[in-house]
Amino acid sequence: MSKKNSNVLNNKVFFSKNKNLLKIFSQIKLKLSFLKKKKILVSVSGGPDSLALSYLISKLQNELFLKPYFVHIDHNIRKNSSIEANTVRKLLKDVGIKLNIITNKKKITKNIQSNARDIRYDKMFKFCIKRKIKYILTGHHREDQIETFLIRLSRGSGVLGLSSMKPISSFKNNKKIMIVRPLLDIKKDDLVKLTKNIFGKYIKDPSNRDKKYLRTKMRNLNRILEKSGIKPDQIIKSIKNLAMTNDTIDYYLGKFEKNSLKKTKKSYEINLSDLREQTTELQYRILSSSIVKFSGKYYPPRSKKIFNIINKINIGGLKKQTLGGCVIENYDNKLKITKEI
Repeated sequence: MSKKNSNVLNNKVFFSKNKNLLKIFSQIKLKLSFLKKKKILVSVSGGPDSLALSYLISKLQNELFLKPYFVHIDHNIRKNSSIEANTVRKLLKDVGIKLNIITNKKKITKNIQSNARDIRYDKMFKFCIKRKIKYILTGHHREDQIETFLIRLSRGSGVLGLSSMKPISSFKNNKKIMIVRPLLDIKKDDLVKLTKNIFGKYIKDPSNRDKKYLRTKMRNLNRILEKSGIKPDQIIKSIKNLAMTNDTIDYYLGKFEKNSLKKTKKSYEINLSDLREQTTELQYRILSSSIVKFSGKYYPPRSKKIFNIINKINIGGLKKQTLGGCVIENYDNKLKITKEI
């Protein structure tokens, strides 16, 4: 029997003991079939979601001919972070998975969760560039999706933000590297069960219980909503409906960028007459997308600030303004975007 056929048989035997795990395995295999023979980076935090994802990928490795790299970023925020990193390494080693640990040496003191996320993705991006990897897999699950929706709802986000996370998206609008989230439809409880079954334990991040973080507050709010009759499945359904609307807007955004946006290394130039003819939502998307792509930042500026510029554009009151690391100015019936010095 070939090694591949042997692995396929072993997978079926293992997962057949638990129908729910078999269902998860089959879903992930189908979702990741497009990665056949590809190099991938699996982001490993040490939580139940990323450990479950790591194990599923290890089981799919031979079936899909994957070449996975499992990477843990030690943010060096907590005193025991290096101990935790080595614990994660041992957990994975016990099931035959090699873990790469990258230690952050830059001190993080402000906006801890946001800055840690930026550093994490930056280091993974550099790891991918060095090894010519085009796909980063993360363990974001259904509850993460709902929490993201509630966070953006609390900030007054529009259709784009409320669409929450996409199963596949570009990395900082860099189309050379894609973020893949294969667990978005999977319940956290199922991932916890899988992780406990395989590894026996996982790393518990104390920040997940710290009420000073907005995500923790939204996690608690989600529990209250569920008790009040607003079930997770209902929220997920709304997210998917908003995502379909967002796809429609993306289509028209692409047409506008093709016809009315001129891109160079030094600037973006948007035809102001064409911009004023668009709906407010599309104007917002055009401007926020342009700022993100040109600045290279992961997230656009707050919607309130973008709408303030749009209002000035529509009444002819915009001259020159800075936003999101960019200078935006009215120049010869064009909206010119350049980098802020």
